[in-house]
Amino acid sequence: MATLRLETCHVACSANRTPNVVSWGRGGSLAFGTCHSVALYDPQERRVLSMLNGHTARVNAVQWVYKEDGGAETHLVSGGSDSRILLWAAQNGEGNLCRQRAQFPSCVQFIQSVECKGHTGAVCTVDALYVGTSILVASAAADSSVRLWRCGDTKEAECLHSLTLGNGFVMDVSLALLPGTRVPVLACGGDDSWVHLYVQSREEKLQRVLTLQGHEDWVRGVAWTAIGSELLLASCSQDCLIRVWRLRAKPGSGARPEGDRDDAVIRMKEDVFGVEWQEEDRVFAVALETVLAGHENWVYGVHWQPHGGGEKQEPLSLLSASMDRTMIIWKPDQESGVWTEQVRVGEVGGNTLGFYGGQMSPDGCMILAHAFHGALHLWSKDADSGEWRPDVVLSGHFDAVQDLIWDPEGQFVLSVSSDQTARLFTPWSGRPRPSWHEIARPQIHGYDVQCLAVLGRFRFVSGADEKVLRVFQAPRNFVDNLANISGTSREELLASDDCARLPEGASTPALGLSNKAVFQADPVLSFKDGEEKFSGASDRYQESNFHPINMSEPPPEDHLLQNTLWPEVQKLYGHGFEMFCLASDRGGTVVASACKASKAEHASVLLWSASTWRQLQALPCHALTVTQMAFSPDAAMLLLVSRDRTWSLWRRQQAHPEPQYDLYARTTKDTSVHSRILWSCDWSPDGTYFVTSSRDKKVLVWGPCPKDRRDDSVAPAEVKPCSSILDVGDSATAVTFCPQLCSDNSYLLAVGLECGRIIVFGWRPDGDPAGGQDWIRYGETDPSQSHTLAVKRLCWSPRPGRAGVPEKSTSAWLQLASAGADHAVKIFDVNAKACSPIPCSQSTELKKSEAEFATLHIKNQGHSQR
Repeated sequence: MATLRLETCHVACSANRTPNVVSWGRGGSLAFGTCHSVALYDPQERRVLSMLNGHTARVNAVQWVYKEDGGAETHLVSGGSDSRILLWAAQNGEGNLCRQRAQFPSCVQFIQSVECKGHTGAVCTVDALYVGTSILVASAAADSSVRLWRCGDTKEAECLHSLTLGNGFVMDVSLALLPGTRVPVLACGGDDSWVHLYVQSREEKLQRVLTLQGHEDWVRGVAWTAIGSELLLASCSQDCLIRVWRLRAKPGSGARPEGDRDDAVIRMKEDVFGVEWQEEDRVFAVALETVLAGHENWVYGVHWQPHGGGEKQEPLSLLSASMDRTMIIWKPDQESGVWTEQVRVGEVGGNTLGFYGGQMSPDGCMILAHAFHGALHLWSKDADSGEWRPDVVLSGHFDAVQDLIWDPEGQFVLSVSSDQTARLFTPWSGRPRPSWHEIARPQIHGYDVQCLAVLGRFRFVSGADEKVLRVFQAPRNFVDNLANISGTSREELLASDDCARLPEGASTPALGLSNKAVFQADPVLSFKDGEEKFSGASDRYQESNFHPINMSEPPPEDHLLQNTLWPEVQKLYGHGFEMFCLASDRGGTVVASACKASKAEHASVLLWSASTWRQLQALPCHALTVTQMAFSPDAAMLLLVSRDRTWSLWRRQQAHPEPQYDLYARTTKDTSVHSRILWSCDWSPDGTYFVTSSRDKKVLVWGPCPKDRRDDSVAPAEVKPCSSILDVGDSATAVTFCPQLCSDNSYLLAVGLECGRIIVFGWRPDGDPAGGQDWIRYGETDPSQSHTLAVKRLCWSPRPGRAGVPEKSTSAWLQLASAGADHAVKIFDVNAKACSPIPCSQSTELKKSEAEFATLHIKNQGHSQR
């Protein structure tokens, strides 16, 4: 067996819910904060290039350090709720990203270069620029301070000055160089409704020179841009207005003038200030250029179209994003200079709040917004018609992903999250290089969704922080769109379903939690846009209308919210507390469910028939919550693991017409090898062994289980540990067997840890457990690939090969999906082509690597366990 190499195939994630968390570089890469990481995303390739893991709390602000010549960026600044500011630098080292550079030329590796320590509160905004050989960084934090840093070649940054604001807060900062000088000027917008201008003195301190008044509410965003020999400053506020200020150098020097005394010329009032540069005084004037009114709610962000260096300047273009769910591009008229609205785009429908900010691509042909729920919204300008149209962009959960599973054919992945949604991801095959995308959001709930189980290809059961199980079935419109996007035959997809009974789609009634099926004859399909028909008081709260759409590419966010729901076909009642875990057999005939429990009477597992939806049986055994369940491949056995540190094994009664299970074997607190909570379990592909993982850092294989399970008269065999105790160095929160056996008939397992790392092991039943030679360590995720919080679930694809990619030799590739508390769903390509395996007992270097990784993520382990 060759060593396995894990390559990141896809990362599904969303932007954090903060205003300054997205930055579009002139090199084309989009950087945004997602949970504790910074994601680098390529809008052209439509994939995440890299994950920068270094923060130990939420990333609140991200900013590329722009070069004066307009070249591709080599530095990135990020600030987080851990009170730290990190400067990332590009490098040409070896690593996972460098291996992918041949496929993706824009894939550049960034490493943590400098750390700025000093803030005592969450950093909410950062900005930076080059000054000589150093990088000047400005930051504002929740500790009511603004700091100016100088970052050089050392690992620690020098804090040049700190401004204390008392009880006030600065919402945004922006740095620029005064025209004709190398003197930095800092604009700060805060909760006092003013824009403050600071310049750096000769002592490298910040000195306030002007206060720009005019806004009537909190200033949410400020942004500088250079145009010729002048600077323009845009500021936006919760008063729904945008103000543009012009800063220019006044002729002459010396004493500060009182203004232009030529009464024959009508000018806007100017505020002036002076600075010293190269032994002479320079005077600058600031005047209000224009006030832009067009938004109907708070304006959270303003962004100037980037332009290259040199004398040539592109036409001015300002992008604004608002909580009214629109973005506007503003431009001045070339003749009159009057600023007018040129383009307005936005989101229509859905029950979401507005945009936190917007960014414009370097060429001005794409604009992007990030919304309150973390979703990215992308619009592209059509080269022929000039129209702006929604484009395909990355999407993902905005809270902890609690569970995921592959469909039985390995074509798509379903995941559920504490963000109260279920999402479906599949490869988009209509491109030269397939990329994964979210194509459906089957469930949008009012409770945090905790678990799911699939019943065939197009049915699943989900459980949330409520006492009800909900069953969903795919509508016809989803099947049609899946066929278009994945390139699969529609007849093949519908082969196992009754086409006549499939509804067209689903909609959610107002103030409801159940998705209602919509059929072709339903009047909601013929309801015309713009009509208002109120027949009663209840009709004033209109439901989320479904409109069937034939899609050949992944849908944008507004379609995901309204047109990709799955109808709810059944509710199952019986549990007394919030749902915690679900499992189904491979044939999709039986569903097992468990809820949170602090007493034995509530810890019983309920079995349900997937055909009649009757409750078949209750399985009382454990004293506390059952954390995970797994049916054996032939559904003859059911394995339960619990918070009470024990497991139980149940055998199906073959003589009974309906599925019924009897207790076959169990451990007690005295006989259990594990000393802490059991988090996860899984069966080997042949059903002979099962594996358990625990908070005590141990992974253990048990068995053998009887091969002939049809004779109920056979006495239970002793189920005992079959492997040596595998110490993985951290709480093992997820474990799964690969469905395919290795060439030497050994078993392949993936183990997910609380620190976010995923390790792939091989286990040989014929190995030497006494010497620890039965375990082989094949590979693991490096820090850039790993999750930053606990791995909640791992699941191998049931089919060899890579989904959406035709392979000549499919057996050489495997795919592994992982769900993390860091809001990410990750899919890894696993290739067994490299050097020799390393026995775990001899892996001293890997243990050293584990220690370094644990040190990096030690602060991430304080998150709440589910």
